[in-house]
Amino acid sequence: MADDRPDEGAAPAEAEPAPDRAARQARAGAFLGVPIEVTISVGKARPLVSELVELRRDSVLTLDSTIDDPVELYIGDRLIARGELQEIGDDSGRLGVRLTEVADFSHEL
Repeated sequence: MADDRPDEGAAPAEAEPAPDRAARQARAGAFLGVPIEVTISVGKARPLVSELVELRRDSVLTLDSTIDDPVELYIGDRLIARGELQEIGDDSGRLGVRLTEVADFSHEL
């Protein structure tokens, strides 16, 4: 029966050889210039179907969140960050998100 214990004098094995790591980083780098759609979720509404069929222009759906609640950023169905809505200060009336939490993707590239 083989001894499963590591040799005491043996050097620890590297998690990933340098050439494999470089190739993986090069493949990941090829995707860094590709645009991706991020969805910002400000809340959810749960109307009855009867309320939905009554919707008209200027109807208001009440959300389950307040103006001060954090918004969530998604790529597909994956939560990637949270933040606060802010008006962009260039008089355009556009909104932006100041990030307060960001998921750690460092092990996934």
